[in-house]
Amino acid sequence: MTILSSFIAILIFAAAGFSQASGQIPVKKTPAGDNTSVQRSTPAYAEVLLRRTELGAELESLLVEYTEDYPKVAEIRFTLITLQKEGERILAVKSAESAKLTLALGKLMVRKSELETDFWRLLKTYKDEHPDVKRAKRKVEIYESAIKEIL
Repeated sequence: MTILSSFIAILIFAAAGFSQASGQIPVKKTPAGDNTSVQRSTPAYAEVLLRRTELGAELESLLVEYTEDYPKVAEIRFTLITLQKEGERILAVKSAESAKLTLALGKLMVRKSELETDFWRLLKTYKDEHPDVKRAKRKVEIYESAIKEIL
């Protein structure tokens, strides 16, 4: 087993333990005949999973001292939801097209998730017409366009 395979296995185990033990982030179960092991072993999936695991650990440490109403807790939860969606997008890619699931794609997805969180935070304070909101929305659109180009 290579170092990368071992690392990916540890990340998958850690993410599964976090999501099932805390009950915070739902894990989407795949049908018995569905083969997602190829997608789960790609650099893109590992990158998204790594970020989800980091944020999950940070969230757990914050919840020791703060309530669900704490702004940083809400931001992390929102980011985890967007990362979960990106992970599901990766799993939806056909095994024959798994070569598209590169580290660069994973980094794009993680960055897009962070930008979506920034956009969400701005929308809580400003209206859609505000220049900062428009800029943040455009950044998210640019990253989404790049992701779609790859997929």
